[in-house]
Amino acid sequence: MYCSGSIGLGHRRLSIIDLSTGNQPMCNETGTIWVVYNGEIYNFRDLRAHLEDKGHRFKSKSDTEVILHAFEEWGPESVKKLRGMFAFALWDSRRNMLLLARDRVGVKPLYYVNTGKGLVFASEIKAIVADQSVERRINPLAVDRFMTYGYLPGSETLIEGIFKLPPGHYLILQDGKLTVREYWDLHFKNPPVDMSFRDAMEELRVLLRQTVRDHMISDVPVGVLLSGGVDSTGVLRYAVEQTDTPIHTFTIGFSGEECVDERPYARLASKNYGTIHHEITMTANEFRDLLPSYVWHMEEPVFEPPAVALYCVARLARESCVKVLLSGEGGDEVFGGYQNYRNLLLLEKFKSLAGPAKVLLKRGVQAMGKVGWSRVGKYTQLINMPLSKYYLSRTEMPHSPLNKMKQTLYTKEFAKLVNGNFSQEPTRLLFDKFRDIPPLNSMLYVDTKTWLPDDLLIKADKMTMATSVELRVPLLDFQLIEFAASLPQSYKVRGWSTKRILKAALKDSVPKEIISRRKTGFPVPYEKWIHNELKSFVFETLFDRKTCVETYFSIDDVRKFIETSYASNINSKGIFCILLLELTCRAFVSS
Repeated sequence: MYCSGSIGLGHRRLSIIDLSTGNQPMCNETGTIWVVYNGEIYNFRDLRAHLEDKGHRFKSKSDTEVILHAFEEWGPESVKKLRGMFAFALWDSRRNMLLLARDRVGVKPLYYVNTGKGLVFASEIKAIVADQSVERRINPLAVDRFMTYGYLPGSETLIEGIFKLPPGHYLILQDGKLTVREYWDLHFKNPPVDMSFRDAMEELRVLLRQTVRDHMISDVPVGVLLSGGVDSTGVLRYAVEQTDTPIHTFTIGFSGEECVDERPYARLASKNYGTIHHEITMTANEFRDLLPSYVWHMEEPVFEPPAVALYCVARLARESCVKVLLSGEGGDEVFGGYQNYRNLLLLEKFKSLAGPAKVLLKRGVQAMGKVGWSRVGKYTQLINMPLSKYYLSRTEMPHSPLNKMKQTLYTKEFAKLVNGNFSQEPTRLLFDKFRDIPPLNSMLYVDTKTWLPDDLLIKADKMTMATSVELRVPLLDFQLIEFAASLPQSYKVRGWSTKRILKAALKDSVPKEIISRRKTGFPVPYEKWIHNELKSFVFETLFDRKTCVETYFSIDDVRKFIETSYASNINSKGIFCILLLELTCRAFVSS
């Protein structure tokens, strides 16, 4: 800890680089500037050499100290020089200035609250609410936002007054004035870069090799989180080039005959690259027992069943003495890997048809829905809607089952309070920001600014850090993201093909069975478990005592909804979202 006058800084260290002299809080030579920092700066060696040429002197070998000297040289704008994942707080006593900063895509979280008497900030919400002056009140509109998206996009959290510093932003508090500024945004080149597909593929290979090499920098062992998909296998393919010792790889499977098992593909990748492979199997009971811990570590309600599995894999890595894991997270958002990108892009192309052709399209989609093609039929209502009106983020749309269901379960009072514009504001504002970019780029932009930081990355960071393991995401290096954003959208998605250029770049060095396989992610069988093994847990949690969610939901209607859902084996996501909301409220508001 460092406390002086109006500032107090505290830090709990997971030592990765410079194990002996990198302790924090860390100060400059004169003791006038102090920093606490979470993350990794991958270009810290280049920055250090540049700063030493300018006369700066270093006392450690850590990347932390580079942040201090960079600030001395360039002030708050020094954050633009940093390549990596980071959240830090820097105090400049000479200027009475506090600087909070978060990395470009939001790999590392950073929260703050203005109590009226001061600014409280931390990497975790639980550290903030430990301050007795911070009131634990539910933000009611955030409840509806969660039920709209399945997570909380934007700067709001579930606790009123506590905010997330947005990715690519920094905050300055000086002389009582608080300012939040954006220092980075993702821009899609229009027109796109004039580069052949082959040349772009070769450039991508160079960038992949560079970013994985930089993400391997560590003074402790580095492993790879291996799903058996293209992204994680591609990361492994370049990681094995960077070391002479076998890399440890980790994956998970799930018990039950009906469960999709990714482990054969992970084993194939492990065998192909000669790794030391570790596996674990999760049961429904283990999943249930870990839900309270999941909620405690996540701190925000996030519908992300694979996160519970990630916690188990990270724990396995730690038990295997691996403190750093590389992941393929982000490849789908950068290169267009999700099937809904392909489907909606095709829909938007069909919608551009005129006259009779458009009428025939609508009738054809409606007919397919009536004869059992529900996956196609669900697009009927989107034919007359612009993309900006129906695309909330990767998983949700205004007319999704989750959004239809929630309105029927709210109390009358809460239904009147709910403002649909507020709930959908994060994505609506993003569409307004860039109106003239192609449909695929619009979806990629929205997901990069919402779904990625507020669902996938928060899950990735908190579940691994809960086990004292650091997760790194090479495919989200901002230079790689900006390169992908400069390419024509057809290089990413064309026809039925997704993630075209990434697959092409890896085709000669990744097993063809992995390149051509259907995307599944971490296929946690939560739907099956919710309707079977977790059924009694759901009823005990929601109906055996006074609940937190009954402020917002009619408990009688919720019971009818769940009983009907169980009878028809449907609505797993809706049930799970209400369950998560209840558990989160108990953990952070009722305690």
